[in-house]
Amino acid sequence: MYFVDIVETEGLGNRGYLAGGARTAVAVDPPRDVDRVVAMAARRGVRIVRVAETHVHNDYVSGGPELARITGARHVVPAAARVSFPHTPVHDGDTLPVDEGLALRAVATPGHTPHHVAYVLTEDGREAAAFTGGSLLIGSVGRPDLVEPRLTEELARAQHSSAHRLARELGDEVPVMPTHGFGSFCSSSPQTDRDSTTIGAERKSNDVLLKDVDAFVAGLLAGLDDIPAYYTHIGPLNAAGPPPVDLSPAASADAGEIARRLAAGEWVVDLRSRTAFSAGHVAGSFNFEADGQLATYLAWLIPWGKPVTLLAESPEQLAGAQRELVRVGIDRPAAAATGDPGSWVRDGDRLRSFERNTFAGLAETRGGGTGGDGDAVVLDVRRDAERAGGCVEGSAHIPIHELHGRIGEVPPGRVWVHCASGMRAAIAASMLDAAGREVVAVDDAFDAAGEAGLRVVRPAGE
Repeated sequence: MYFVDIVETEGLGNRGYLAGGARTAVAVDPPRDVDRVVAMAARRGVRIVRVAETHVHNDYVSGGPELARITGARHVVPAAARVSFPHTPVHDGDTLPVDEGLALRAVATPGHTPHHVAYVLTEDGREAAAFTGGSLLIGSVGRPDLVEPRLTEELARAQHSSAHRLARELGDEVPVMPTHGFGSFCSSSPQTDRDSTTIGAERKSNDVLLKDVDAFVAGLLAGLDDIPAYYTHIGPLNAAGPPPVDLSPAASADAGEIARRLAAGEWVVDLRSRTAFSAGHVAGSFNFEADGQLATYLAWLIPWGKPVTLLAESPEQLAGAQRELVRVGIDRPAAAATGDPGSWVRDGDRLRSFERNTFAGLAETRGGGTGGDGDAVVLDVRRDAERAGGCVEGSAHIPIHELHGRIGEVPPGRVWVHCASGMRAAIAASMLDAAGREVVAVDDAFDAAGEAGLRVVRPAGE
């Protein structure tokens, strides 16, 4: 009897898999912190004999080379992928033994990348599961624009063909197990509410299987969103073969060290909740919540290679953040501190703070009520695609991933900054505060803007 275990990486919206039988197993698209996969195999009492990559990833650092090294497993990579580490190339139609009666069949599925391969797990010749990587996702497909702009339409058409091949060759009951699509920016559409799917379910719900190729490609290309900047670094790192991770504790920083690093232009990142940060924080520090999409947004916003010092409320929070960051190539914090934020500033220095409020508070302020300011600046830091669905009338717009380089464009005045839920607004508020601006973080869902009486309109001329 076979098993399939999910290796969940929620912060990045990805999944890897461990699949096998009584004695041996294969790891598909493993994350960089491979100790999780090794522990999973140990609990199952199986030995990992193969590590299979569906493609060279852009959104996270692969644990494939390291997992193959420490387990002695054969590292299987699509033959057309250009990689420079030891591996076994796999071609369309190749069958790879996993355990007695269990095997993987490689199915060429170009589209997300030109070299993409899906793997069908078979038990005694019967199809048991399809590891589809970035080809067929739950209600969507992997985006085709991460390789080269000139190839995007060609890859979108290939994505349509690949999905139809999987649907044609696999039965309706076969589970579909994608790597992307749970919040990852590698998905071509927003996160689905479904947690699992089958070929049959996708036939009934997925545009790639419901539309002809021209209609599908037109819709896909029109809906593509911004690409996180760090993707340009992750692909080459994976192709070269990433080094092993080092999760040992970072060097401890006292108040003087924190001040010196800020003075040197380095990033000091406070991992505490946005509530705690707004109440008191080190001047010049940025707030990326440990419980938010830390890895995605810090890797997206920080200048690549910039030293980062982490401030956390506990050693556990710090260790969790360090683990998340190695998954996107931020390998070692320059320094770190935990505990009471009062200990992070030198004697004589004070913690800074700023206001948190809601859209109702903004509506009252804009209305010029008691103590109000009818000239308040409203800054929307959502992405273009989000803002296209509606925005607060008169608001300025700078997407969060562009704000650090465009703070000088924010209009003068007290800035009320918002996003869709409050997480990105907290990041933006910390950046504005570090730049010396008076700021209010709108910690509220955007749906509340209209309910609060603010006029929500379609953006014009942006």
